[in-house]
Amino acid sequence: MQAIVDLAQESGGMMTTTQVVEAGIPRARISDMVKAGKLERVQRGVYYLADTWKDEFLAAQLRFFKGALSDGTVLFLHGYTDRTPLQLTITFPCSCRATKAREAGIEVRTCADGVLDLGRTSVRTSYGNEVRAYDLKRTLCDVVCGQRIVDVQVVSPAMRQYARSGSKDVQRLLGYAHALEVKKKI
Repeated sequence: MQAIVDLAQESGGMMTTTQVVEAGIPRARISDMVKAGKLERVQRGVYYLADTWKDEFLAAQLRFFKGALSDGTVLFLHGYTDRTPLQLTITFPCSCRATKAREAGIEVRTCADGVLDLGRTSVRTSYGNEVRAYDLKRTLCDVVCGQRIVDVQVVSPAMRQYARSGSKDVQRLLGYAHALEVKKKI
């Protein structure tokens, strides 16, 4: 049981069934720990230590490891909106079926393989855990992309805040916009 606790602590208090099996620990130990009240199930295949705060961003990343957090979810993580996302958004490669993510209530976006890694980075959640996401410049391009209705009350203030930011990089933003074919909108 201590090996599972150590594994979970390495991942911000959370771990997956896959991680346990890959570590050579029998899957049945998870059930034992849940029954003993040491672990709690977040969602299918994702567990967290009972004395740990549940980080929904990390839980989504652990379960849907092929994707990266994106859009309004990342605006929130970067501090460019104060609206907590009602629904997490994850971008997956076009070749990836994301049926399970949709069933879990995740807003799914797909992206061409050629620009999938453009602006990919890691961001800290409010719980201090690192998750895969897109950087702010890529996120701004994504939210104005026009593939779906975008809340102007979120996008406009984020764009204004970025324009006033001392760390803005307009050339890179325009480079991303060109690659994502949204340069006119940016």
